[in-house]
Amino acid sequence: MSTVIDSLERAQLRRVPRFSAGDRVKVHFQVVEGTRRRTQIFEGVVIKRQGEGVRETFTVRKQSFGVGVERTFPVHSPKIERIEVSARGDVRRAKLYYLRGRVGKRARVRERRYTGPEEIVEAGLLHQVEESQAAADADPEVPGDAIDQTALDEAPAEGAVASDDAK
Repeated sequence: MSTVIDSLERAQLRRVPRFSAGDRVKVHFQVVEGTRRRTQIFEGVVIKRQGEGVRETFTVRKQSFGVGVERTFPVHSPKIERIEVSARGDVRRAKLYYLRGRVGKRARVRERRYTGPEEIVEAGLLHQVEESQAAADADPEVPGDAIDQTALDEAPAEGAVASDDAK
């Protein structure tokens, strides 16, 4: 593909969390009903992720009143407000079509034990975390001695209470 098209597509991409097939996600997306707009949440297991770039999509499956419901979302759609990864799944396939034939507890996906630290994806939260860390580093009013003195003041008080109980 040409570099011009690639650069235009790259400008359309949005920041999304890292997720794959088997993960349980909550997709917050906008629904237009008449003149009203509201946010709807679709929670389920990702059964596939396909495509790349602007055309990348993922399909989420959930059980609703005993009926399997699947919905396909474009990853970089402006209608999607947020994607939350609730749990990481422990699967060995990229496409989990076999879940379509299963109902109830058999349709569950085993959860991965250790997934590592979660990353904050929303740009607003990411900037607030950096600003609060910079403010804490630059705050000269809190010396280390004041914190240690407070801890020392509390330690004898707790010891005195324990000795009163012992008598």
